[in-house]
Amino acid sequence: MTANKEKKNVKQRGGHTHGWGHKKKHRGAGSRGGRGMAGSGKRADQNKMRVLKQFGTKYFGKHGFKSKKQFTLKSINLYEIEKLGKDIVELKGYKVLGTGNLTKKIKITANKFSKKALEKIKKTGGEAVTYGEDNVGDN
Repeated sequence: MTANKEKKNVKQRGGHTHGWGHKKKHRGAGSRGGRGMAGSGKRADQNKMRVLKQFGTKYFGKHGFKSKKQFTLKSINLYEIEKLGKDIVELKGYKVLGTGNLTKKIKITANKFSKKALEKIKKTGGEAVTYGEDNVGDN
């Protein structure tokens, strides 16, 4: 009677490396010191010259400054306001832009208005009211 071929995992039962040679060879990213550029930070002084040569001096450290007071207005166009179908619209945190036309007079309250938007609102007999003092201009 012929012997059937033994499956690979059956053959490897009892062998502590399962075909990977030495125990230390078949490990995760830990044996390689991480994946990719991992470990090239402050404490990896032995890698610093290689990293500096490859990526330059801006690789290490933090750069720039972001103000916490930074505030940007969202924008909305006249045709979007027209779609709402309301006579009085309050838009806090918005700048009204002049794309599209108004068919009826609407009272719009917003933080800012573009020059074209103001013209079109006034042409239809509407009213543009601002929350702040500076109502026209760039943002």
